[in-house]
Amino acid sequence: MGVFTELVNRRESCRNFAPKPVENEKLRAMVETARLAPSACNSQPWKFLVVNSPALSQKLAKCTQGMGMNKFTDNCPAFIVVSEYKANLSAKLGGLVKEQKYAQIDIGIAAAHLCFAALEQGLSTCILGWFNEEKIKELFGLPQDKRIRLVIAVGYAGEGQLRPKRRKELDEIATFLT
Repeated sequence: MGVFTELVNRRESCRNFAPKPVENEKLRAMVETARLAPSACNSQPWKFLVVNSPALSQKLAKCTQGMGMNKFTDNCPAFIVVSEYKANLSAKLGGLVKEQKYAQIDIGIAAAHLCFAALEQGLSTCILGWFNEEKIKELFGLPQDKRIRLVIAVGYAGEGQLRPKRRKELDEIATFLT
């Protein structure tokens, strides 16, 4: 089994973070890895806000909660807020012609890079799509005209074993023509 396949098998959405701070160097390495992610027409339509302050992390955690969702973020020491910025002209035109939202695809690829870079350094992550975008923008003074697409919780996993992955069988999701 290759290194990447091992990372894929070990990666899970952590919902039990240990009370241990995350080193800034590790967060920086995660963002550096995401910076190198593939992007349509090299547009790189993203900005990353790294939150690694106990006080700010607690405030951000509250912005990810509601209707019973994401209560576990109270114990998360760090977050990366991923915002969508304008794609370059080539990517925008290509997206219009092909009816694709390349910026959102690119952000998904960058988020995967962030998560695998975290795991490689002994960290765990959880990609959050449930959050109060307006409150986060207000809290950090983010531009109102930009969309926050994801918030990634980052920290060291607490006690517990990996949960078995429950995924569709290969035959359900793939057709091989040979």
